[in-house]
Amino acid sequence: MANEAPKVGLGIDIGGSGIKGAPVDLSTGTFIVDRMKLATPQPSTPRAVAAAVAEIAAAFPEHVDPGCPLGATFPAVIQHGVARSAANVDKSWIGVNVEELLAEATGRAVHVLNDADAAAVAEHRYGAAAGVRGVVLLTTLGTGIGTALLVDGRLVPNTEFGHLEIDGHDAESRAASSAKEREDLSYERWARERLQRYYSVVEDLLWPDLIVVGGGVSRKADKFLPHLRLRTPIVPAQLRNTAGIVGAAALAADLFDGA
Repeated sequence: MANEAPKVGLGIDIGGSGIKGAPVDLSTGTFIVDRMKLATPQPSTPRAVAAAVAEIAAAFPEHVDPGCPLGATFPAVIQHGVARSAANVDKSWIGVNVEELLAEATGRAVHVLNDADAAAVAEHRYGAAAGVRGVVLLTTLGTGIGTALLVDGRLVPNTEFGHLEIDGHDAESRAASSAKEREDLSYERWARERLQRYYSVVEDLLWPDLIVVGGGVSRKADKFLPHLRLRTPIVPAQLRNTAGIVGAAALAADLFDGA
C-alpha cells in the first residue's frame, strides 16, 4: 500500500527584520521544503507586511493546498486576532485585526499568535517539551525576555513574565542576553547573578514542571545552564529558529480542522 501523504500546514513568522514561511509536515514538525524569507518592509506598515505575507503564502503551490489555513506569528500581544502592542514593527499595527488583514491578503483562513507562544507550542509537540504534562514555561533570551506558558499542553496566551519587576528592575533589563553583552558579563556570571535570580522568582510564582530556554543564546546552553541551581528541570529549546513557523502552522491546522 502506498504511503499516506503527510498532513501539511502553512506557517509564517513575521519579525522586525524578516518574514519567513514554509509548509510544515504536521506529523513530524519539519519543513517539507526550504523556507522562503523576505526582508520586512520598511516602514513595516500593516498593508506592506500583509503583501509580503501573501507572497510567501502563495510560494508553495506544489505542497500547500489552496484551502490550507495559515498560521502566523507576530511580535505583539495578540488578543482575539487584534494586535494590542507592537515590538520591532510599525506602531500603526496597534489596534489592527491582524487575522482579518492577512485573511484578506492571502485568501486563506488565518490564525495569528504571539511569536513566543507559537514557539512554545512547537517545543511541546515536537521538541524539548514533548510529552511533558503540567506547567511548561518557555523563555526566549535575546534583546528582551519573551515567555510562553502551557498547562497540560494548552497555551495560556500573551504572558509577559520578562517584564516582572525584580529587585526594583524590569527583569529583562538585567537578565536578557542583551544585558550580558551590554555589561560584558561572562556566561558564568550572567547565569549565577542574573539568570539564577530571574528563574528563582519565576519558579516561586509558577511552580513549573519544565523550563525551556530559547533564543539564539540557547545554542550555547552548555555555557550557562549548568551554573543554575533550580528545583525545576531547565533545558535548551530544540527547534530554535523553526519553532515559530511550526507552532503557528500546527495551531492553525487544529483550529480550522474540519471547519
